[in-house]
Amino acid sequence: MTLTFEQARACVLQQVGTHRSNLAVEHISALDAAGRILAEPILADRDYPPFPRSARDGFAVRSADLPGELAIIGEVRAGETFRGSVAAGQAVEIMTGAPLPDGADAVVMVEHTERSGDLVHIDRTQAGGDNFNPRGVEARLGAQLLEPGTRLGFSEIALLATVGKERLTVYAKPRVAILPTGDELVDVGQTPDASQIRNSNAWSMAVQAARAGAEPVILPIARDNYDATRKLVEQGLACDLLLLSGGVSAGKYDIVEKVLADLGAEFYFTRVLIQPGQPLVFGSVQGRFFFGLPGNPASTMVTLEVFARAAIELLSGVTEASLPFLQAPLSRDFRQKTGLTRFLPARVSADGSSVEPLSWQGSGDVAAVSRANAFLVTEPDRDQWSAGDMIRVLLK
Repeated sequence: MTLTFEQARACVLQQVGTHRSNLAVEHISALDAAGRILAEPILADRDYPPFPRSARDGFAVRSADLPGELAIIGEVRAGETFRGSVAAGQAVEIMTGAPLPDGADAVVMVEHTERSGDLVHIDRTQAGGDNFNPRGVEARLGAQLLEPGTRLGFSEIALLATVGKERLTVYAKPRVAILPTGDELVDVGQTPDASQIRNSNAWSMAVQAARAGAEPVILPIARDNYDATRKLVEQGLACDLLLLSGGVSAGKYDIVEKVLADLGAEFYFTRVLIQPGQPLVFGSVQGRFFFGLPGNPASTMVTLEVFARAAIELLSGVTEASLPFLQAPLSRDFRQKTGLTRFLPARVSADGSSVEPLSWQGSGDVAAVSRANAFLVTEPDRDQWSAGDMIRVLLK
């Protein structure tokens, strides 16, 4: 079955999103949780802030006393509490982060005051509620601050620390089997002869899978014979997801689909209208999803990033797997043949003001993909763009 890019991605999201169940969890230190997917709700353990908190250095006052000259009756710093109350005609010097004293309803910034001994002169009005954060304005006791399915970054880790959550429950990383195929492949440490290539796909796939949240398991190279490929496919099905590279085109020795079919696979699609990466296979067998990725390196990288990555993220526990396309103006005129959605090597300028399509020699050109920091993403029904036209971009 041949699908468009949009249809194929929707198929992956629907199949994996619908059929994933009983994802494994583990309990870990919050300091080890960066990049992991939260499996429990995180609740506020008290009001935040737990007291009316000054947002400025200045003076805590009664707004009804302004403008005027006020008697300074003390000061309060962050971590302290003022033992007293602000009465008419009084002010308390206050530092950022300190609790607002009783009786005060505003903070006047120090820049807007003139101090003379124990008196402070303020020649402006100040509205009640200015320059402090009321108690509980950020979150109330028991409020849900993070929901299951959230990927934890530095700000989320800071929030865990804020609420005293030293250990938490996260989804276990899915184990993703990586199975390169082909008689032309040799291990990276070997010297290939004139007809061979090093097994770069296994390395790029492992990095992409790990970046998506998986634990990659690199299997030995499957040679182009039925028995060897079937044995390794069966080994890979012990993992949560199987990624194969190569062996899914229409060649005489492309046997991956036959092996999978003989194992009882259901194929959701076998071709996608994209470049690079048209001969892409997605399905399930023995309760596991699999992708048969094309063997050319650029095709492998693109199809993993735009299709298999979504499956990995969903199996990692995220509730939505996004593909964030940006828009950038082209640096030069660009033409293409219609009919395919293309993901072409490109460089986005440092300030994001333009994107330049890079010259490349097709889906085997690893050097060109390495020079790129993004992929130019074309629309299949448009054949030309002019310099300055906006076009979709997928950052690497």
